Amino acid sequence: MHRISLASPTDFEGWRKAARALRAAGISPDAVVWTTEGGPGGGPGAALPAAGQGRRFTVPPVFLHQAAKAVLHRAGDRFNLMYRVLWRLAWEPELMTQGRDPDIARLRLYEREANNALEHMRSAVRFREIRDAAGMILAAWFEPAHRVTEAAAPDFMKRYAHSRFALLTPDRVAVWDLQTLSFGPGLPMGPADPEALTACWTGYLAGPAARRNPSPPPGVGESMAGMPPRHPSPRAARQAQRIARDGAYGMDAPLDLEDVLAQVDVCRRCELWRDATQGVAGEGPLRARLMLVGEQPGDQEDQSGRPIVGPAGQLLDKALAEAGIGRKGVYVTNAVKHFKNEPRGKRRLHKTPTAGEVSACRWWLEAERRLVKPKVIVCLGATAALGVVGKPTPVGENRGHAIDLPDGVRMVLTYHPSYLLRVPDEAARAEAYRALVSDLKLARRLVEAA
Repeated sequence: MHRISLASPTDFEGWRKAARALRAAGISPDAVVWTTEGGPGGGPGAALPAAGQGRRFTVPPVFLHQAAKAVLHRAGDRFNLMYRVLWRLAWEPELMTQGRDPDIARLRLYEREANNALEHMRSAVRFREIRDAAGMILAAWFEPAHRVTEAAAPDFMKRYAHSRFALLTPDRVAVWDLQTLSFGPGLPMGPADPEALTACWTGYLAGPAARRNPSPPPGVGESMAGMPPRHPSPRAARQAQRIARDGAYGMDAPLDLEDVLAQVDVCRRCELWRDATQGVAGEGPLRARLMLVGEQPGDQEDQSGRPIVGPAGQLLDKALAEAGIGRKGVYVTNAVKHFKNEPRGKRRLHKTPTAGEVSACRWWLEAERRLVKPKVIVCLGATAALGVVGKPTPVGENRGHAIDLPDGVRMVLTYHPSYLLRVPDEAARAEAYRALVSDLKLARRLVEAA
């Protein structure tokens, strides 16, 4: 087995060099594991093979163009997919014209979604004038659906050639200082509101060492250091490819959270995957003592691949802070992993999952519970409770107190933040928010007592 470690998640040139050497040596895709955990090269004990031993051939330019864009996608199998297509091109020179081929269709999907994310970033980023030690600077926080920050930054450099700017994203931070466009580590969480950009940017400048080894804020649970990286293990990637190819319903039980992350995206246990961009697994530290379960991904979650990060997520973060809970110490997930929606013009409107869809997705929620082993679960809304306990559990009749589950876990049922956003009456909305914070405080006390 050849383990090829690339310099970064978007290291196309590193992949191209390694793929060329591997292909020339006749090493099949099944014998290669691609990672981005280290620097360029093959990693310890896995030097690149000598070139020139295998069949020489050229690849069509369209493949290189699509692969260069596909590498920006967040899918964990992208490097292996690209190498598998490269491998097949030696014997199937017309492969790139076969649009119905599963590998080509997936490569085109990754290219298209990365392009869409790039165009969205170019049009949606809004800079604000702030001030740092060097004077006025334009700053913006943006969370792209895929890793397109470095690809988009040159366009902003041309647009704002005579102004300093800082573009902050979870993947990379791009900085133009009027002479050089440079990139640094990303910020895992952005400012809560536009007015906080100044503190976010000055904090980034002040703590380069802390950014490489961030300390989580105090709160319930362990730090994010215990969380697996958000890319699949080789085993999970192989299984995900098999499921995507064969459309299999049955699958092996996930062994770890990496397995969940890889397999959720290709789950076919119900039909919701057809209208969603991607599956959205939970995130948070392994062995978190507190688990939050929402209903399903919304539009922003479907694009970003992260749970509860849209407007409801911002309200949840505020309520967690009031309750004295640090989100980084909590495992956050949903009862349903794909976005159920109804197209309405250019918008995609939320639709509540059916009981059958919630039941089909309990496979994943139960796997997450088994792996994380939380002491307390907070169900945000009735759909979340249905996913956890398997039967209807109304919020109004069951909130405000702990519910003991058969496995010894204690459950707290409360309102979903998205419900609060829909309450038209200001007084009723304030009362529901106070109830949400009160229930979160109850969950914190239960965790502390466990």
